[in-house]
Amino acid sequence: MSRQLFSMALAPLLGLFIFGIGNAFMMSLVTVRLDAAGESATTIGWISSAFHAGLVIGALFSDRILLRIGHIRAYACFGALVAVTVLAQGLWVNAPFWFVMRFLCGWATLGVYLVIESWLLSASDPKVRGRLLALYMIALYGAGVIGQLLLGVADFGGDTAAFMIIAILAALSILPLGLIPRVSPLVEHAEPLSPWRLITVTPTGVVGCLVAGLVISAIYSLLPLYLQRIGLDLQDIGRMMAIVILGAMLLQYPIGRWSDRHDRQMVLILTSAALGALSFGVLFMKDSPALMAGMLFLIGGSAFVLYPVSISHAADRAPAGALVRMSQGLLLINELGATLSPPLITPVMAHMGDTGLFVALGSLAGTLVVFLLWRRSRRPAPMPVAPFTSSTSHSVVGAELVVTEALVQGAIEHEHHEDLSQVVPDVETAHPDPIHDPSPRTA
Repeated sequence: MSRQLFSMALAPLLGLFIFGIGNAFMMSLVTVRLDAAGESATTIGWISSAFHAGLVIGALFSDRILLRIGHIRAYACFGALVAVTVLAQGLWVNAPFWFVMRFLCGWATLGVYLVIESWLLSASDPKVRGRLLALYMIALYGAGVIGQLLLGVADFGGDTAAFMIIAILAALSILPLGLIPRVSPLVEHAEPLSPWRLITVTPTGVVGCLVAGLVISAIYSLLPLYLQRIGLDLQDIGRMMAIVILGAMLLQYPIGRWSDRHDRQMVLILTSAALGALSFGVLFMKDSPALMAGMLFLIGGSAFVLYPVSISHAADRAPAGALVRMSQGLLLINELGATLSPPLITPVMAHMGDTGLFVALGSLAGTLVVFLLWRRSRRPAPMPVAPFTSSTSHSVVGAELVVTEALVQGAIEHEHHEDLSQVVPDVETAHPDPIHDPSPRTA
């Protein structure tokens, strides 16, 4: 990666890192504070779901704001709104009020990621997009680990100190983009493939991304609740959550490379089976913090890899011209699963007790295994066409980051060996989306 490209990407990556610390901190803080206030698991689930519902709405409409006012001004507005909603939650603990604030925070958070991801996309050449995405993932997961560790300071400085810290981080994240002397990049309105088209192209990708959203949202929203209710203090909860994110960061690439050498569908089956076994195994480890930490590390690795491997599997069959729209549509499917997860799983916890969380995670993983085995009996899985690309994009525009030049070239070569003209009838094959568009992406 050239020094010029790194300097262009440094500001959004720094903003992402600062903002991501506060966002990860807030994800767990909401759960533990509501539980400490005496709210039920069902109420906590609905409030957690509001954040993801805001992400979905933002994914559909926030890019239009960027088209009107530009990246820097949009980022300042979104970052300020995140800070305001967080501070408002610190002032008044009320379930309906927090539901509204978390919805607005989700919408604004999506806007923040939309600005960062589209800025990185416009700054990158397709040949180096994989390396740029690697820096993005390092910043994102590194911030996640630090943010979870900050949960241990939530007890210091009174009830509002933690909310003030998160709001400060949201405000500070505006500075890197606001201070650089650069014209805002252009952004195009996203048009994801419809769910019906996605199911036609890749049923495995759709179900895999949906289950990934259900599982990961439950881990972020409900695992802190479980840990608090088994007697861990905030510092230990933060450490356990940091271990989960660390597992996601360290195991994603090895499992992804494994999927390059083998059938990705089989990798998904084995990973899902491992997630199911680990989820039920945690139920017998709660009296041993060291063993539980090890189990949670592996759960993080197996759960967080479901989405990128599902995306890679879907890309192995999609025509080159549909790659971007497909990744955008699958991102929305993933966010839909994340929105539905807490309201679906908290009734299980209310009925079975706090261990219902891991029963639900194990059941979801088992359901995915059964579905994937059924798919294998109906149609052989496609061979990998390009190296695995790690991905946790938050915006439909930023989903284009995962469509690297190697992926497009692999898809084009695949089209020459298999007639894909009927896979997505409204997309031309062998004519990829913006990745080969000769027109400039910056003003």
